[in-house]
Amino acid sequence: MAKYEKINSDPYTSVELDKLVEGAMLPFDVYIKDRSIVIPLFNRGTMFNSTARAILRDKNIQNVFVKTADGPELEKYLAKIITVQGPFPDPETLKRYIAGKDSHFLIDRSLLVPGTTVTFSLFELKPLGLGLLAEADDKTPMVVDGRVLAAEGDIMVKPTDISRYYAYLDSLMRSEIAGSKGRVKIKTAAIKENSKLILKDLLEEPRSGEKIKESITAVNKIVDCILDNKGTIYDLLSLRTHDYYTYTHSVNVAVLSVGLGMAMGLARRDIEKLGIGAMLHDVGKCTIPVSIINKPGKLDDDEYRIIKTHVAEGEKILRTNRDIPEESFAAVSQHHERLSGKGYPYNKTGEDLHPFGRITSIVDCYDALTTQRTYQAARTPFFALSIITRELGDYDMDYLRAFIKMLGELKA
Repeated sequence: MAKYEKINSDPYTSVELDKLVEGAMLPFDVYIKDRSIVIPLFNRGTMFNSTARAILRDKNIQNVFVKTADGPELEKYLAKIITVQGPFPDPETLKRYIAGKDSHFLIDRSLLVPGTTVTFSLFELKPLGLGLLAEADDKTPMVVDGRVLAAEGDIMVKPTDISRYYAYLDSLMRSEIAGSKGRVKIKTAAIKENSKLILKDLLEEPRSGEKIKESITAVNKIVDCILDNKGTIYDLLSLRTHDYYTYTHSVNVAVLSVGLGMAMGLARRDIEKLGIGAMLHDVGKCTIPVSIINKPGKLDDDEYRIIKTHVAEGEKILRTNRDIPEESFAAVSQHHERLSGKGYPYNKTGEDLHPFGRITSIVDCYDALTTQRTYQAARTPFFALSIITRELGDYDMDYLRAFIKMLGELKA
């Protein structure tokens, strides 16, 4: 959720909407204008299609904008010298990629401060697999430099180095580099990182009562953070990762659901129950083959049928734990339901949907749309919300308006 740019900060070239090619990846970022403001519309690598065109026409958008610096790419694109279909990996490459992704822990690269010293190795996850970015341990520490920060892929650490990573965050919080405001941000980010780790562990041991209790504690810390300062929502979100991770998605959904619950005036205890359900909403994905979770292309009918089972499977797993409030299960069982009855797994409609289900259905969809997947660009916040609002009758408009307003305040 980057701040929007003033149009005079960089020259832009206007392109007619009709010249965007369906079925082709956009080799540049695309923007729209709203008076003096330029709003990100499509990220580089987005596959433009007929649905995108229809949404823009509905909004009466006839021209889009590309940075003039991307002129060479724009010329090739308009001359049809373009990639019609995204590159998909061969099975062995994808297998190595998934293995590296699942066996390491994604960290927030913004917490790697130039000039600071780390005692843990850093790995970079790219489409071709996981590679060593920088090697370090207690005996041979490493100073964070521009080479590390310039890494294109996601930055990860080994599970055995997580304790060293947290020691680094603790030292960062106590250092003079941070400053008072910086310490608050680092403390907030540490809560997020710990929540991600708890969820990663829980997905590996979904019936662990200890991990469920840790998840509930993490939610309470998130609620405290946001109640103390609504602006911390931004610091609690995992932003700009290069692929989808169920554990980061779960934390993002919890953070945004708590923020939306607060915006709707829910009581503290209800916000906690909402947050617990939102944090645990995708636990059932631990039962889905990783080949389906990480598939780079569109799921076929059988794969889609399998992935839809994660809702009921998650509820079944969580029902064995008595620490989870009954109200929290609405977020777990209804996050894919729609007011129109088009959702799953129970095809609930209208008044049958609990407020927690209405909230998490919006937030879950938004975070999924704005998260990059393997070989698929993330949607921008503007376009993700355009997709959601176009599905008339699927989402509660009161909650959706409050959500849009909340996101707008975060960008301000």
